[in-house]
Amino acid sequence: MSTQPEHPGGELIPRPERTPDALRVALARIAPHRLDEMERQKNEAFSMTAQHDALGPIRMWLLIWSGEVEIERRPDLSERRRNAERAARTLPREDPAWRAAMDEIVALTDEARAAAAG
Repeated sequence: MSTQPEHPGGELIPRPERTPDALRVALARIAPHRLDEMERQKNEAFSMTAQHDALGPIRMWLLIWSGEVEIERRPDLSERRRNAERAARTLPREDPAWRAAMDEIVALTDEARAAAAG
């Protein structure tokens, strides 16, 4: 797949609905290498939901993966995450830039999840 934006605003694909099927189809188009991770976490969430008779794990899975799809579909967010993760991996923890990189990861994850929630 081309990494060039195909939709207005620089998005690779339109924002999908917040359903397991829609998120899976979207991820298959923009980051198929992450499908196994998504499926594994979905199975864990459904198992926990059944064990505890509570919908919290499924809601959390939807929150996490709608945010992940949002990051993957938006080159601006995915580049920010790559840069911040690289800094977090390579800088010593005592370096203030390491803390800034960690803060950036949290901020962009929050931004993506808020955008995906509508």
